[in-house]
Amino acid sequence: MTDQARPVPDIVTAVPGPNARAHVAFDHAWTSPSLPRAYPIVPVRGEGCVIEDVDGNRFLDFAAGIAVNSTGHCHPRVVEAITRQAHELIHFSASDFYLPIYARAAETLARIAPMAPARVFIGNSGAEVVEAGLKLARFHTQRPNVVAFVGAFHGRTYGAVSLTASKAKYHAGFGPLLPGVYHVPFGSAGLDELEARVFTRLMPADEFAAVIVEPIQGEGGYVVPDDAFLPRLRELCDRHGILLIADEVQSGAGRTGRMWAIDHWGVEPDILLTAKGIASGMPVAAMIARSELMTWGPGAHGSTYGGNPVALAALLETVALLEGGLIDNAAVRGEEAMRGLRPLVELYPELVREVRGKGLMIGVRFDSGATAEAVQLQAFERGLLVLEAGDDCVRLCPPLVVTEAEVATAVRIFGEAVAHVAAHRAADIAEVVAEERAGLASETVGG
Repeated sequence: MTDQARPVPDIVTAVPGPNARAHVAFDHAWTSPSLPRAYPIVPVRGEGCVIEDVDGNRFLDFAAGIAVNSTGHCHPRVVEAITRQAHELIHFSASDFYLPIYARAAETLARIAPMAPARVFIGNSGAEVVEAGLKLARFHTQRPNVVAFVGAFHGRTYGAVSLTASKAKYHAGFGPLLPGVYHVPFGSAGLDELEARVFTRLMPADEFAAVIVEPIQGEGGYVVPDDAFLPRLRELCDRHGILLIADEVQSGAGRTGRMWAIDHWGVEPDILLTAKGIASGMPVAAMIARSELMTWGPGAHGSTYGGNPVALAALLETVALLEGGLIDNAAVRGEEAMRGLRPLVELYPELVREVRGKGLMIGVRFDSGATAEAVQLQAFERGLLVLEAGDDCVRLCPPLVVTEAEVATAVRIFGEAVAHVAAHRAADIAEVVAEERAGLASETVGG
């Protein structure tokens, strides 16, 4: 894909272009309407932080497949590892047989975990290991109930979606959900409510198996908690014999400038969940638990595809790249991005409320969800891929290979997108978004 002569971004057609519009129409005829789709990009190839669409438009990718492509698109070392493994063995179920690369990957994940000693169950997706963590916590403690937080996103399978509380639409039409799940506000105020209301009025603490928490909330808006929250949560769990599950599906794998976001607070969970960026885009997830918690026996849990050898080859190379400099790069580039974005709060106080995050997990909070969507669409039209999160936030989560120059370009384009929305502030923002979406839809369907 490398073409040094072409800048990035480089938008050569209206977006979406004619080929993209044709494909979107084809897609709508065959795929599930449950897929949300943020905007009509149709990618065909990528390299590093660059995505090229079906019309030859080149985008600067600050969404990274929803924080998945940690080593960038098609990192040559990851591609080589995948290719080498595919020539040797593509599949052999590690759930029923002794697959060598599975044990090697488990050893590596246990080594980089924030607690030790640890053992590992490997799955395919974040939601899958959320389910595994929930099952293990209930099995080990023989307690039925779980605490989760308002604003959390843990996935869409039944157990995971029951824990999720970022948007009501994820629950709509699917009840009854899993019983025994109690939600409290995210942060120290939520712990006050947990002790004063839940444990005192609703259910005693010794009936709870686990508390599951995203150290930094992801889909809920890239919300960073107050510094007292996680240490206090650890103490509360210890006091009541409750397991602490850290969902690091989005915040882990080096994204925040540490291997795990929870490392910023020096807290050790009992169970850690990882997926997304841990294998550079290959479907790998893992539940890492303190060894003494692994009290279940053969057949209690398993997965036909979990620990696929090709995917695990990508995981092992990804971890090597993370430890070889990409985590440090995330910390440095993240600070540069935050420094460039923070002035937007003063420049556009009527629109921009906050710039928050750690490392390359950055959220810009706006005055409304409509404003956030308008900024997202304006960035897309200018060749910058970002993604909404929460009620009123846009997240920037580029690959960890991002360069200083790419950060500067992204900050500039994002500022231009905000400026454009601010200039049209006299009009109703929701109306503007509706018109833009209607325009995109008519171009897509009508050609």
